[in-house]
Amino acid sequence: MDAAQARKTPKQNSFMNKHSITGLVLIFLIFVGYMWWVSPSKEEMAQMQARHDSAVQAYNDSVALADSLAAIQQELQAKIEQGDSDAIKQMQLANRIDMGAFNASGDGDNQLVQINNDLMQIAISPKGAMVQEVILNDYTTFDKRPLQLVSSSEDNLDLMFYTTDNKLVQSKDLYFVPFIDGKRIVAGEPITVAKDDSLTISFRAFASNDSVNDGNSYLEYRYQVNGDSYEVDFDIVFHNLDQAVKANPDMDLSWSNRMLRQEKVDPSARNSRNPNKDPERFYSNIFYKPSKDNVDELKRGGNAEKSTSSSLQWIAYKQQFFCAILMADNRFESAKMEVNTDKADTNMNYLCDMSSTMRIAYESKPDYTMGMNFYFGPSKYRDLRAMHKDFERMLPLGWGFFLTQWISRFAIIPVFNFLEQFNWNYGIIVIILTFLLRLVLFPLTFKSYQGSAIMRILRPEMEALNKKYPNQDQMMQKQQEMTRLQKRAGYSPMAGCLPALVQFPIIWAMFRFYPASIELRQQPFLWCNDLSTYDSILNFGFTIPLYGDHVSLFCLLMFGVQFLYTWYTMKSQQGQATMPGMKFMMYFMPFMMLFLFNSQSAALNLYYFCSLSLTMLQMILIHKFTSEKKVRARMAAYDVKNKNVPQKKSKFQQRLEEMQKMSEEMQKQQAKRK
Repeated sequence: MDAAQARKTPKQNSFMNKHSITGLVLIFLIFVGYMWWVSPSKEEMAQMQARHDSAVQAYNDSVALADSLAAIQQELQAKIEQGDSDAIKQMQLANRIDMGAFNASGDGDNQLVQINNDLMQIAISPKGAMVQEVILNDYTTFDKRPLQLVSSSEDNLDLMFYTTDNKLVQSKDLYFVPFIDGKRIVAGEPITVAKDDSLTISFRAFASNDSVNDGNSYLEYRYQVNGDSYEVDFDIVFHNLDQAVKANPDMDLSWSNRMLRQEKVDPSARNSRNPNKDPERFYSNIFYKPSKDNVDELKRGGNAEKSTSSSLQWIAYKQQFFCAILMADNRFESAKMEVNTDKADTNMNYLCDMSSTMRIAYESKPDYTMGMNFYFGPSKYRDLRAMHKDFERMLPLGWGFFLTQWISRFAIIPVFNFLEQFNWNYGIIVIILTFLLRLVLFPLTFKSYQGSAIMRILRPEMEALNKKYPNQDQMMQKQQEMTRLQKRAGYSPMAGCLPALVQFPIIWAMFRFYPASIELRQQPFLWCNDLSTYDSILNFGFTIPLYGDHVSLFCLLMFGVQFLYTWYTMKSQQGQATMPGMKFMMYFMPFMMLFLFNSQSAALNLYYFCSLSLTMLQMILIHKFTSEKKVRARMAAYDVKNKNVPQKKSKFQQRLEEMQKMSEEMQKQQAKRK
């Protein structure tokens, strides 16, 4: 800063200070004036204070009300825990859903009505009028508990519809009143239906405030139980409800059940979908019958669901040996079906959950009935087939291949049922059935086993050919010589293929038949307590991967015979040209079967043990009585007869020779390039 500027600074500063003060004063005056202008009047201040006081009072009242309600809730809960019926009714009224015309049926008595016949015990809940429990009298679980086919749930059965004032009604929320022959009954002692008798019991949910004795508008669930049947006739009746129920063309009916385990399972395979480890889980699924198609099922291998817009005749919840079926007298318009497994449920008796929602046609008229039927019982082929609704197609009898299903339906099952009439032990029946099967197949297998015996006689010549043609490029010449040698002895390689092709569908039919046969369930034989599941002579207390936690003796016996059979077969085929690694695969097969079949049913392992034993015995006897002298004489006669006759080559041999020549040419060209 220079001197001239220094001299001017005091005046300038004085001037600026005056203006700054003036500006601040003006701003303050403007702010004060604005605050005076916008400030509320006394009346407005009074209104604001009143609103504040009201809000504070409302908050205090809500806190007091909440405290009061909490105290009432605690007191009510304490009374409920003590069994106070009035308190329970108050809680039900507080939680009641507005169901329009059906509010009169929003509360009531929920004491189960028990109906027994010769075959089962049925418990029906007045709340929802649903079948809460079904116990089969003639069966128990693997651990000797009552066999509960239907387990208790609040959602076992639920019909959903709307009232004319657009209120949603779910039948599971309604309290139905039980009637027999038009008279109201009080639940108490079980009702027993005699063998040659039947009982019709109706459950009514009233749609008016009239007394239950005088009300004439109600939703009725009608059950007819016969004394000697697993079938239960089931009708849903809309009586004088055309003015109360909305005239929707369709209604939804939900049906669900928590499936409980009935059969023994290796603990390590409890959640496995592998049929070798957990057959009950594998064979448990939802089956359904489209109106214009064959029986179908949901996808196996885990949780599954399916929606179909096609009409259905019935839906079934099937386990390995038992099933619950819901049939429509007419049809279900469409359906959504689902199978779920709750991984969090560690109960050993839990299997899975099955549910379906079916669309049912409804007509608004004074009396409209939806006709249906239940079946709660065993999955026995004869009984299911006798109902003529294709229920037997739920059984795994190889329906996808016509030969397998024919063998099962027209050979195995009839013979098995015939043998049952003699009241023999089922293990004996399995052995006899196996013997009869091998006897029937003997004419086909004879040529195969005789051919094996001939090859055993020709072993020296076969070994000589192997020495004569040791190189890989001489394979064609060696094969030609071996074929000529076999032809001279009267052996045809095709003779061994035909019996194998014929036996395959039979073996597959047996594999499917035994795990599905309820007749074998809990039937003992020798050391085995239950032929339908695995037998165990030793439990490890730990699990061997792929094998299990036990030793099945029938499986072990099957393995031993199969190993001996393989050894004997390979011994008789020495000298023959075989594919590399074939010998290893043949010896590996018995060990693979040992692991795969350790958790299979004892009946299946018994069948394979007997079948292999008989097969090996047949082979040994045929080998023993096949005369080498006759074979040599046949070879000599062939040589004399065809001495001057040029040998014709089959088209197959010609193609083999052409392929061999092409291979040799390619090898020569590659050698030249190198």
